[in-house]
Amino acid sequence: MQNGSNGVLNPQERLLIDQTIAEHDGHPGALLGILETVQSAHAHKFLSMESLRYIADRTGIPPATVYSMATFYALFNLDPQGDNVVCVCRGTACHTRGSRALLDKVCLDLGLNEHEPGEPKETDKLMLTTPDCKFTIRTVACFGQCALAPVVEVNHHILGHVNERTLQRAVKALSRGGK
Repeated sequence: MQNGSNGVLNPQERLLIDQTIAEHDGHPGALLGILETVQSAHAHKFLSMESLRYIADRTGIPPATVYSMATFYALFNLDPQGDNVVCVCRGTACHTRGSRALLDKVCLDLGLNEHEPGEPKETDKLMLTTPDCKFTIRTVACFGQCALAPVVEVNHHILGHVNERTLQRAVKALSRGGK
């Protein structure tokens, strides 16, 4: 698994994790809070294998439990994320209203050739990041916003009734440095 790390946590990363563990100590759901804080502090918003091992070691929680938590919840990333994240809903309502075409178009526009247009994926779950780390394209099973289908989340902002032109404008604005 590629995770963009050199295999060793630097002293600042260790300090952040130690402080985060101390802040969450004794609180219900502490592990979730720890993982969320550590991921948010990383420049590319992901949890490296080294940080997961260190968290397990420092909390006494079995490494398999820490890893299971990090992989169970969709909000956690084990691979570096781009500066901008575009998430396309693949739920039934969005699918029937053209989310596959939106996904194909945004991948094509960003040069993400690993995704073959129209090709069904084994789980239909996708996460691709551009080589310059400016964009990550992801899919989600359902945002629960079916009345707005097709739905796309751009940098944590939900867009409803999205068409190819709307999505292209949003991506171009982000490419030029907009938000």
